[in-house]
Amino acid sequence: MKVLLVDDHILFAKSLEIALEGHDGIESFSSIRDTRHIRDDIIRLNPDIILMDINLNHLSSEDGLSLSRRILKEFPQQKLVMLSGYDLPVYRREARKLGAKGFISKTVSPDELLRILQIITLGNTYFPNTDSYIEELTDSEKEVLQLMAEGLKRKEIAYHLFISERTVSNHLQHIFDKLQVSSSVEAIAKGLQHGYIPPV
Repeated sequence: MKVLLVDDHILFAKSLEIALEGHDGIESFSSIRDTRHIRDDIIRLNPDIILMDINLNHLSSEDGLSLSRRILKEFPQQKLVMLSGYDLPVYRREARKLGAKGFISKTVSPDELLRILQIITLGNTYFPNTDSYIEELTDSEKEVLQLMAEGLKRKEIAYHLFISERTVSNHLQHIFDKLQVSSSVEAIAKGLQHGYIPPV
């Protein structure tokens, strides 16, 4: 298979190249950091699978999720897999939603990565560690949870969002129900785990 990695970390790209080279089933491995000409790169390299880092920090005007949506819109048959150093459920959900064939944590071993790529090449998908179903929070609920994580009290959250304390209380009740928790501390912990609160 021909693999194309889109990642701005040179060391990770080189390590992956060394890990995969010589393996049966890997016909070629290419990596790019500069995504400005990614359309041309895809046409030129014709990869079987694109490995896309979610967090593109340099040489790209968009993150991996946005870039993947654009690629799959133009190349709908392309097999694309999301990579991340943060194994967050919200990333897995977004990867599924945009049409990626899988989500892989950067902590997997080279042998495990190769096994996953073979699974995807055969037409399957790979989304590991599916947690018990957590209902998606609304944008308003995410805002309330974020402000709560920053240490604001209900009255302060209400003032900040120009809503009543009663509305804040309603949002918090919905957050607790959806995250299956019973306290603010648990909600913040679950929010971090599921990517509703960005990791610091």
